[in-house]
Amino acid sequence: MSIGSKNLTPAELDKIEDSVLIEELKKAREELFNLRFQSATGQLESHGRLRAVKRDIARIYTIIRERELGIRAVATAAAKPATKAKKAASADAAATEEA
Repeated sequence: MSIGSKNLTPAELDKIEDSVLIEELKKAREELFNLRFQSATGQLESHGRLRAVKRDIARIYTIIRERELGIRAVATAAAKPATKAKKAASADAAATEEA
């Protein structure tokens, strides 16, 4: 995942584990440092990149904090189909008991 891209949405961040999020945060902070250094030396070509990286850092911090507070849970793709399968199995069992 590239930092500062439109692919870094909260929905996409929900799918990522905490350890990977922390690694992405480190990469983003390093990139921000490099961009600030380039800006100070007059070598920065895209000033919009600074803004995008700052926003990505803020998004990552927000997701991490929401997980700590229990506001946002880590989405698991395997849990959703299993729940539907359990509901179908329990409905079948209930229909068998009635007969």
